Formats: sequence, structure tokens, C-alpha cells
Amino acid sequence: MSGSAPDPLHDAIRAAQLFIQNPTLFGGMVLRGASPARDALVAAIGEALPTRRLPGHVDDERLLGGIDIAASLAAGKPIETAGLLAEAQGGVLVVPMAERLDEAVAGRLAQALDDRRVALVLLDDGIEPEDAPPAALTERLAFLCDLSQSREWRGVELGAKASGEAAPLSDDALGAIATTGAALGVPSLRPLIHAAEAARAHAALEGRKEVAKPDLEAAARLVIAPRATQLPPQEPPPEEEQEPPPPPPESSDTPDDTDMPSPEQLEEMLVEAAAASIPRDLLEQLVNGKTPKRGASGTGQKRKAGLRGKPLGARAGMPRGGARLALIDTLRAAVPWQGVRRRERDADPDAPILMRKEDLRIRRYEEKAARVTIFAVDASGSAAAARLAEAKGAVELMLAQAYVTRSEVALIAFRGENADLLLPPTRSLTRARRALAELPGGGGTPLAMGLNAARELARSVTGKGRTPSLIVLTDGRANLDAGGQPGRKQAGEDAEVAAKAIAREGYDALVVDISARPGREGQELAANMQARYLALPRADAKALHSAISTNMREPA
Repeated sequence: MSGSAPDPLHDAIRAAQLFIQNPTLFGGMVLRGASPARDALVAAIGEALPTRRLPGHVDDERLLGGIDIAASLAAGKPIETAGLLAEAQGGVLVVPMAERLDEAVAGRLAQALDDRRVALVLLDDGIEPEDAPPAALTERLAFLCDLSQSREWRGVELGAKASGEAAPLSDDALGAIATTGAALGVPSLRPLIHAAEAARAHAALEGRKEVAKPDLEAAARLVIAPRATQLPPQEPPPEEEQEPPPPPPESSDTPDDTDMPSPEQLEEMLVEAAAASIPRDLLEQLVNGKTPKRGASGTGQKRKAGLRGKPLGARAGMPRGGARLALIDTLRAAVPWQGVRRRERDADPDAPILMRKEDLRIRRYEEKAARVTIFAVDASGSAAAARLAEAKGAVELMLAQAYVTRSEVALIAFRGENADLLLPPTRSLTRARRALAELPGGGGTPLAMGLNAARELARSVTGKGRTPSLIVLTDGRANLDAGGQPGRKQAGEDAEVAAKAIAREGYDALVVDISARPGREGQELAANMQARYLALPRADAKALHSAISTNMREPA
């Protein structure tokens, strides 16, 4: 796997060239990383194929079509309206911020892909690995292209479609594709089918009548490599050196690069080509023994203010997107205008109520957002074990109430040169106990690193429609700066900057001073964070949980 990695933009352009040959067959593309190159690639796809753009928040009526209430009321009979899927029939639907796509919408789109009604281009702007488009969609799309590391910019042209039919594929080539998928741990058959079709389309694009070695290499690089979940197994070295095989007989014919090797050589060649093309960040995960995440279940906001919660009264609007028609309020709005409308339309005095679009009223509700309580615990120094034990107990007590309060808990421990997310947001008590069983302790106090880690997690939580609350357990005495270097002065300045950054975000926060002798450091930290301050020098888990419950605001 030596040598320079293929250029991300070059591979993305080649994938797009294959995609436009038969969009619904390949399903679509995932384009990760906002950049001018991605914008140009999407524009080029739009020039080659009819495209529509999916709005950020789309309801079933706009997606699937339905009854146009306003037109139906005016006409006195049901009037149907086409949805986005019908409008994009046979073309491409571009999905911005696909990492936030709602689960229900993802399910509708997956069904449309299975029916080959549309193709998708998912624009993935996620930063964290878990912020990914729904796996139900990415598995159905042939090409995953990461342009986040591409610094190249040039005009993107896809060219014309291939004039001939897709080239045939031999059984040996199919076997090599299957072997490559198994070697790289690709868990689904869909990518293997897409890889086979990509090889055929690549051959047609190059003007070949049969699939050749370069076509299979391109398919392995573009389809299989980005989905690798493991590195191919390494063959053990031979126990003893063997004599080299005799040289092949001289021939006047120079072997062509498109000649197909033997089945065994073809399998080995494809595995090597795919392994050499694994994206850099994915390769680092595999080398470190981490299983890459294959997509989220949708990270759209889950607050449904039109369905449940505290009633707030009705307002003018269309009953769509889950909003319910407020019938009584609609009638109240329409009744005063009946005389005028009947005269305008010369209507029968005994005719039903004449309705117009402006009469419609929908119900409104106020629903509390789910809370995520983020513990940032100072795990440094001699009291680390006691502090972490208190935090562990408080986390378990809060998780015991999670299903009642619709809340989640996360835990960050900072010590030495690190600030580690020990427990991602969860309401699973079993998972929490397993993660908290062995907590690190001791070392210096990188307070700024802990505060920055808590702020980044809070921003991620906010982006998913939940309300974060920060609980910082520390004595406020930092001695390592934001880069992990010793020095109390710089460490204090970095901690102040990090605290004020949290204040600017406006997060609900509480500083719990766990020093045996609380001093001004903890109070200054709370002031910089615009957080409440609580001194608990000798508190157990129950006392800490009680204090947190008393001092934290309810989520809005």
C-alpha cells in the first residue's frame, strides 16, 4: 500500500462520470466535505441530468404529494398535487446536510431508490464520525467520495455519456470482486453489485467491448475501498526460500495492460488495488483496530411542536409537516366573511360555509427539548479517585431518571495532556456502568482542554435538537495550558478564554468546586463561564446529584 494516494477530486469526477451513465442503477453518490470542488461537481451533475433539491425540512405531503387543501376548498373538489419524488422521477434529488436527515424521510427515499424512481446525491457536511447520513441510504448508493481533504480547484467536466452498451463481465471477474469485498470486510452485497456494474460502465466509457483489468481496478477503488471495515489479511512469509521460477519464454508480443490475468492473479491484484485506495482517515482507523461507523440513523431535530406538548393556541397556516388543523378556530375565522363571499360568488344562502386558504388555522404546542447533561470532571491530582467516584455515582443516579425526564448524560474526564470523552451522550445505565468501570486519574490539570471538549460536545448536542447542560467538577487551579504544556500563568489564561467561549454560547452551566478548601479560582471560573457556582468540598454522589438537580434550569 505504498505510493501516493489517488487524488480525491479525480476519483470523484470519475465516479460521477460512471454515475451519469445510469443514475437509478447506481443509486447515487455521497459527497463529503463542503468545498468549491464539491459545488462544481454537483453543478456538473446538474448539467448532465435533471436535478431537484430537497428542502432542509420536508414533510410527506411535499415529498410524496397529496391533496392541495387551498385549491380543493376553492374548487369544491379534491385537487391533488405532485410531490418532489414525482417531480424528480428518473432524475437526481440533491440532499443538502444529509447527516441531519430525518429517519422518516430517509425511509421514504430508500423506498424510492429500491423502486429506481430517482437517484440521490447526498451532501455530507458532518464533522464528527458519528455525524453521517443514514446507513439505509449510503448502502444503496454506489459511490462514497470524500472531498474534505481536497485542496485542488479546477473546472469540472463530466463529458458525454458512453454510446455503447455496458460491457459483459466474466465469472472470474465477478469472483475477484466478491473476494475483494470479503477481504476488506464489506458486509453487504449491494456494494459488490455496484462494483460489478461500475466495471462494466467503465469499460463502456473507455470504448472497450469487454471488461479489462483497469475497469476492475477502478471499480475496486471507487466502490469497495471506501467501505472497507478491515485490512486484508496478510499472508505469512514462506518458511524457507524457494528457487525463483524460471523466466517465461521470450515473446515478440508485448503484454497489453488490458489483458486479463489468471483468476488467482486477478483476485490478488484487485485486493491490492482496493487496499491501496482506502481513504486516509479510514485507513488510520483500520490500522488502529477501530471499526468505522457506517452512517447514522438521522440526526435531525426531534422536537415536534405541532404534535404534542403544552397547547399555545392556534395560528394561521397550512396543516402540513405534521401540524394539525384547528377546526374550531378555522370556522371562527371563516364565519364573519360568509356574507361578503356569498355576494361575490352569488352563492346560494343555504350553501355550505365558503372557505379560503387564509381561514385555515393550525394547532401549536410547546414541547421541551430533551436535555443532555455533560459532566466535565477534573481527574487530576491526589483527589482524582474520589472526584471520579462522586461523578460516577451522580451519573448513575441521573441515568436512573433518564426515561422519566427524557434526558441523557455524557462524561468528559480531563487530566495530564488529555481531555477524553469517556461516555458519549446516553441514557443506557448498562452502557454507562461499563464505560465508567475503570476511570483514569492523576496528573496535571488541563482545565482549558476540558472546557473546550465540553463546549464542542455541547455544540454537537445542540445541532441535534437537544439542550445541553454543563457540569464542571474542578477546583479551578489549572497548571497545563490548552496545548498540554506546563505553566500556571498560561494555563490560567487559556482556561479563562475557554470559559468565556462557553459563556458566549449561552449554555446552562454549573461549576462545582470540589476543592477541600474552596477558593477564588472556582468562583472566577464560574464568573467567566456565566455559570452558577456551588462549593461541595466533601459531597457524596447523592449530595452531588441533589445539588445538580436543584441548581440546573429546566430545558426550554
